[in-house]
Amino acid sequence: MELKVLIIDDDEGMRLVLKLIINKTEGFKLVGETDRGETGVSLAESLHPDIVFLDVEMPGMDGIECAKKILEIAPKTFIIFATAHEAYMSKAFELYASDYMVKPFKIERVLTTLERIKDVFVNKEAFIFKSTPFNKDSLAKLVIKNKEGTSFIDCKDIILIERENRNTLIHTVDEVISTSEGLSEIEERLDSSLFFRSHKSYIINLSMISRIFPYGRWTYTVKLKNTSKDALLTHDKYEYLEKLFNS
Repeated sequence: MELKVLIIDDDEGMRLVLKLIINKTEGFKLVGETDRGETGVSLAESLHPDIVFLDVEMPGMDGIECAKKILEIAPKTFIIFATAHEAYMSKAFELYASDYMVKPFKIERVLTTLERIKDVFVNKEAFIFKSTPFNKDSLAKLVIKNKEGTSFIDCKDIILIERENRNTLIHTVDEVISTSEGLSEIEERLDSSLFFRSHKSYIINLSMISRIFPYGRWTYTVKLKNTSKDALLTHDKYEYLEKLFNS
């Protein structure tokens, strides 16, 4: 397995350094590079990178805004900021960036970060909760309107709801329904005792959780029953769930 890497940086010398590191590191493949944030968003949408190295201060769209747009398209992308400016660190971590490296940095610093990300894909140590103290027998329905018409979805059959490629996808045990409605709009109509906003891009059915394992420094992956799809969970939400399930 090779993890796909995209570089977005207006510093040609830094792009060259990162390219050399990536090309010499087993398990990683450079799939694209650009010096502009707008182009970087388009490349991320078409190339589906696993990892994006991103500068902050660039002409046009800056790195923070670029990261936001990339994560709206693909929330599981590992964002690594590589910048000469420490001042943006707090904003970067609000986006759950995987790392923030201040230039100049040593090659070993990059290698350590890459290996840590690779470990996420190779070694998935699971955290299994004790029980699921939730009512699975609710007969409530979620009404969703889209271009195909109106769908009446049994809430008990919903596994997860996610934002992907600027649409909202509702995954049930039988089908996937797409809508232009936002997650917050849908969340307001769901039973909060059964559905949980685990991440800005995900709502999960608590009764469908199978296991949870680390995905990055500040996030986890949630494996769910009856689907091959999974969801992201932020660190603070993980702590809340751990108390909820193990109380």
